[in-house]
Amino acid sequence: MLRILLLVSFALISACSSNPMAISSQQELQNPTAEEAQVVFLRSSFVGNAVNASLYEVNGDKVKFIGVLANGTKIPYKTTAGKHVFMVVSEAADFMEADLKPGKNYFSIATPRMGAWKARFSLWPIKNSTDAKFNTSDSEFKNWVEKTKLVENTEKSLSWYESNKNSVKAKYKKYWPVWLEKSKEDIMKRTLSPQDGM
Repeated sequence: MLRILLLVSFALISACSSNPMAISSQQELQNPTAEEAQVVFLRSSFVGNAVNASLYEVNGDKVKFIGVLANGTKIPYKTTAGKHVFMVVSEAADFMEADLKPGKNYFSIATPRMGAWKARFSLWPIKNSTDAKFNTSDSEFKNWVEKTKLVENTEKSLSWYESNKNSVKAKYKKYWPVWLEKSKEDIMKRTLSPQDGM
């Protein structure tokens, strides 16, 4: 019986940890153009490293798939300047807001926390203020950027999203009202501000 449980557990971990994204042949981050902004999503944590987190931009009921973030990887996302809402999904959904300036790079880190059945994730802005929980002056920041692998979407990751988009949208509808109940102060802690760009 124990052997069967171990095999099932291993199968579940393997299924969670297989990343449908591909390691990019270009590992150097490209800067955005003068008209666009870029958010680089990072993941570097031993905790919950067998579980992947998927990333989205949300605008009203529109959900745009960005990619799947596995441990030790990063995904650069070029977008327009201005206000945006990003979502991370695993067992649950969580959010980060952003107000982006054109021509700037911004950074965000996905951090795991324990859920009922597997790890859940939060998106945190990496700010230029040393008072922030995660900031660009942190000694770990350089390691997060340099030691994570840049990944990009593949047919497999796009197919994965098509197969899971109804579940993703259901989690958005369930957890977005929870986000809106946060205090203004809490939301500001989870928001990339224009001055956080580099």
